[in-house]
Amino acid sequence: MSKNYAGVEDLLTDESFLAWHFRADARCISQWEEWIAADPLHRARAAQAVEFLESLRFEEENLATGQLSVAESRLLQKIREAENKSGQPRQKDRLRGLLVIPVRRWRLAAASVFILAVGSYGIREMLTHPVPGLNTAFGEVKESHLPDGTSVVVNADSKLVFSQGWKDGKDREVWLTGEAFFHVATTPMKSRFIVHVNHFDIIVTGTQFNVVNRPNKANVMLKEGSVILNTEEGKELKMVPGDFVEYRGSLEKKIVRNDSILAWKEHKLILDGTPLRDLITIIRENYGVTVTTSGPGLEEKKLYGIMPNDNLDVLLLALQSTGDFEIVHEGNGILIKEHQ
Repeated sequence: MSKNYAGVEDLLTDESFLAWHFRADARCISQWEEWIAADPLHRARAAQAVEFLESLRFEEENLATGQLSVAESRLLQKIREAENKSGQPRQKDRLRGLLVIPVRRWRLAAASVFILAVGSYGIREMLTHPVPGLNTAFGEVKESHLPDGTSVVVNADSKLVFSQGWKDGKDREVWLTGEAFFHVATTPMKSRFIVHVNHFDIIVTGTQFNVVNRPNKANVMLKEGSVILNTEEGKELKMVPGDFVEYRGSLEKKIVRNDSILAWKEHKLILDGTPLRDLITIIRENYGVTVTTSGPGLEEKKLYGIMPNDNLDVLLLALQSTGDFEIVHEGNGILIKEHQ
């Protein structure tokens, strides 16, 4: 969908969104599922809109065909009277086509009428508070606390949004794009803390873990406590401290150096036989820089040692000081060549 939905009221006054929520149109359902899955911010806004719609609680009654016809006739009569007063042309045929919908879809029509009657001003006053969250720029690492006291460190070029109105006994939900380390606070009622990423959810109560959710890469490293991963396909996997799980079409446990996974929190990179191609990926993700290489097999060359990761120029200087590479700046990009 090309339309820009800037706030929750935009969703609530969009007929196709209502059709998605009330499962009234297969095409709308497909379009909105794709839109929601594309961005954690979309998912958060949709969740707010759904919460509002669920609060309406319209009651459905099983109306007989005769009752439905009488109700339709009365409504059309009122419309005709209003049209005659205003001099507007009648739209009986179009309205009749709208009104003779199955009874199970009356809730959709009722919600639409209610929302339009309230108007965008009222909805904006009730719902359009900015979606709470954290954002980091390229090369930036930010530490903060969530409403429940949970500590979170967010890596470069990452976005974290979370639901509003956290109360003990209710799920605490966040949506992550990028990378973050969580130290989740345990509540008296042990409310669940859920991190939503592409393809799976991470469900915990109180624990410490690292999460990566970037294009073509998603993984979890558990430092302390326990977590449960639930995939879109309904698969479940329990993790214990020290586990590293990566998603590649399915959840897979792998053996890694935990200190190398968490080194970014201290603005470092721990390289233990790391191929250059992996370092290039880190540079692209953290600094938004285009990196190319020149020379056969160069990207497979192994790297060892500890490098700084809080300044791109210092990082490139450290890479060049190994004596194996030459760094050439080309416009906004970087070319890495084998040292001659």
